[in-house]
Amino acid sequence: MVRSKWFVCLVGVCALAAGFGLGSAVGQQSPPTENKGLDAKIESTIDLGPDFAGHQLRLRTITFEPGGVAAFHSHKDRPAFAYVLQGTLTELRQGGYEKRVSPGEVITESRDVQHWAENRSGAKVVLVGVDIVKP
Repeated sequence: MVRSKWFVCLVGVCALAAGFGLGSAVGQQSPPTENKGLDAKIESTIDLGPDFAGHQLRLRTITFEPGGVAAFHSHKDRPAFAYVLQGTLTELRQGGYEKRVSPGEVITESRDVQHWAENRSGAKVVLVGVDIVKP
């Protein structure tokens, strides 16, 4: 009789722990793997050789339609800045980091940044992006 109470208690605790674990896993968003509703237009590039041979400084206009997504990506080999001209963009990183970026604000994308972005609004978002790339 005492053993069955302990067994029921143990099963209950395990079920509760599993429930919390499942709830946490369901609550965390998986990073998207494909771009959607996104247009990145190259405005200009400058060759950085001979000092930085094989690299370019690139300027782009990046437009997110409502519901648009920039898929999960790394800036390990492509440090960048993104200046918001219009709309509000949500930048996300694994582990729950989430930041809303509005006109006049900047997303700093250093070499340690791995992230994605979403336009969760009903309006277009327009950024000016400057990065260093290997074409």
